[in-house]
Amino acid sequence: MSAATRIRVEVGRTAYDVRIGQGLLAQTGQALRELGAEGRIPVVTDEHVAPLHLGPVAAALRSAGLEPCAIVLPAGEASKSFRMLETLVGRLLDAGVTRDTPVVALGGGVVGDLAGFAAAIVKRGLPLVQVPTTLLAMVDSSVGGKTAIDMPQGKNLVGAFHQPALVLADVDTLATLPARERRAGYAEVVKYGLMADAAFFAWLETHGARVLGGEPAALVHAIATGVAMKAAVVARDPLERTGERMLLNLGHTFGHALEAEAGFGPDLLHGEAVAIGMAQAFRFSVRRGLAPAADAARVEAHLAAAGLPVRRPRPADRLVAHMAHDKKRGAGGLPLILVRGIGRAFVARDVPLEEVRAFLAEEEVFA
Repeated sequence: MSAATRIRVEVGRTAYDVRIGQGLLAQTGQALRELGAEGRIPVVTDEHVAPLHLGPVAAALRSAGLEPCAIVLPAGEASKSFRMLETLVGRLLDAGVTRDTPVVALGGGVVGDLAGFAAAIVKRGLPLVQVPTTLLAMVDSSVGGKTAIDMPQGKNLVGAFHQPALVLADVDTLATLPARERRAGYAEVVKYGLMADAAFFAWLETHGARVLGGEPAALVHAIATGVAMKAAVVARDPLERTGERMLLNLGHTFGHALEAEAGFGPDLLHGEAVAIGMAQAFRFSVRRGLAPAADAARVEAHLAAAGLPVRRPRPADRLVAHMAHDKKRGAGGLPLILVRGIGRAFVARDVPLEEVRAFLAEEEVFA
């Protein structure tokens, strides 16, 4: 087991470590003890993750003199609901949590979002320890403090900012991921290069197969690069007020509309939707004369080579209706993350919905 890479995230007066490496599940108990944890520790996970990783985490807690209390939820995006949030809050209260009791979120983005939101509101805030087990959660959703549930009108529309006390990203857990989920998580890795680091995107063009193949050193480098970029952005714009943090949503406005149209079901994974959304953001930027067509082609080629979709034509009117519920929408139009090229994303405010509708109609015709 190699030493973990540590990245410090500083948000105002709050600071925490993101540890990335191998064998970190076995260190969960020791890490919680360092945070001052005592007694009973709720571990929130889901039915897919529990058989794979709950045992080692529970053993690590017991070895540190802590008592694990497993809360196993149904797997899938459908769990990000008020009904499941109420169930989880009740389970946490039944477990006898105090305001000093850390909640361990063991799983992917759904578990992290739901457990994080519950931790934010139970007794006005419990410490949260994120233990992500998917590539997508490691490089994105476990860091930065965004927690949320979905509504029929759209994704992540009800939530809170609640920074974790610690993030433990054990890349060994990724060996249990289905290939499709690994590819979906890879889309969020690519996002960082497309957003603000053309050199990192070039590195991925050369080494992306190693990341997708599960090579530990490549995984740690890719995850650490993305987390470091996100940590810097979050430190400057923790509540998404100045607009800089919105850059992390590259591809997400288009992608969330596709997810909503698909009913947030297994037919379209979040990372797949983001891949399509990033390709659309580049194509839309080309349409506006902002970015070179060669860059859009290069992005599509890399995503496709990674086994990710880059097009999914759906009725423009329906997609725009979903976008109209975007929580960042202003009175004059839709904020979109567009690009001037690879590594050069920016926030385009008040993009007319009719312009977006016309673009999506073209996507239907030319798919």
